[in-house]
Amino acid sequence: MTKRKILNIVLFTVFSLAIFFLGVVVGVGKDVGNNLVNSNGAVDITKVVNLYSNSRSDKVNFDQYWEVWDKIKKNYVKQPVSDVDLFYASLEGLVKGLDDPYSIYFPPVKAKEFVTDLSGNFEGIGAQIGMKENRIIVVAPLEGSPAESAGLKAGDIIISVDGEDISNLSVDEVVLKIRGPKGSIVTLTVLHGENLDKKDIKITREKIDLPSVKWEDKGNGVIYLRINSFNDNTWSEFDKAVKDILLKNPKSIVLDLRGNPGGYLDTSVKVAAEWLKENEGVVVSEKFKDASTKEYTAKEGKHRFVGIKTVILVDEGTASGSEIVTGALQDYEVATVVGKTTYGKGSVQEFELLPDGSALKITVAEWYTPKQRQINKVGLDPDVTIDTDMFVQKEDTKGEKVEDYDDKGMEKALEILKQK
Repeated sequence: MTKRKILNIVLFTVFSLAIFFLGVVVGVGKDVGNNLVNSNGAVDITKVVNLYSNSRSDKVNFDQYWEVWDKIKKNYVKQPVSDVDLFYASLEGLVKGLDDPYSIYFPPVKAKEFVTDLSGNFEGIGAQIGMKENRIIVVAPLEGSPAESAGLKAGDIIISVDGEDISNLSVDEVVLKIRGPKGSIVTLTVLHGENLDKKDIKITREKIDLPSVKWEDKGNGVIYLRINSFNDNTWSEFDKAVKDILLKNPKSIVLDLRGNPGGYLDTSVKVAAEWLKENEGVVVSEKFKDASTKEYTAKEGKHRFVGIKTVILVDEGTASGSEIVTGALQDYEVATVVGKTTYGKGSVQEFELLPDGSALKITVAEWYTPKQRQINKVGLDPDVTIDTDMFVQKEDTKGEKVEDYDDKGMEKALEILKQK
């Protein structure tokens, strides 16, 4: 993977921010950085002031900014006021001015935590969260995670973390509040169910280490293939799974992307291309502010599932990279999509580490399916909709384990494959 890559971030998993990235870190503007830091590598606020004098905008009057700065320094009751804290807070506010929940500025401490998650060293509750209608929602708790065990449900609206109101925070900021060391406890206050009942859920953080790919032979030539995310290990796990699956001479495949928040763009493209011929064409395209485009084609994959009957299972937690796979296979009519309308995250973020240790993540493009569908905030509609709950508890069970539920999505998928 090259040093400069573009991120396509859909949501953020509390256990791993990395799995929503379609790419990684881009380059750094060293010249500007060197002008802002002192010999110890810390931000020198006097150099920032000097930079300001050379970068005035003719659209606004920055004098008011510095007037407010001076008033804070002179009149605030608790002195002394940190120049550096004011500086970083103002940059956070600058990016918030975009009114984009996926664009954010990270001061050095938060940036370090963010990059730590990117490296794969993470501990948390194992839940995917996102933003819809300006509210932080649970997209899906991961299978076997502390979040699932504690009773956190997809669709829960998070209103506070450890008693702190998070209504004005971005997804990234909420993630950083929820994450924490193994063994520590975090309390999420959520609005739950159709009646939006208020509920406190205490969750003990753990180290989350879940395989991203698993499969099962369902008999009669039917293979169940589950992809939890598109992270660093997904392609190697997927490639091995495909080799093992082909030894079974499969007649059909159920590809389960429910609750999959996405991941690396190149992995998503290669996975989608397994069902497409090499000359099939575009898997996904990105469009930037200057109307330029970048296309990713089916040439990236190995095309080993071409011609095999396939049903894709999706739900409200199917997002970003998994929407890329779903959208491509749906557009080329090589798979039937079953479930519920997907999350709808079709924008691309660029993440850049800055010289002082801070970082900027900013939306730089939107992505489109092969038929030029833009799914941001809309999602993908399934070919066959599951109107009931996806998992329905069986009678005379406690509902405490997977076996206590009927998988309505899987039932419908098997029904469709029998008809093909």
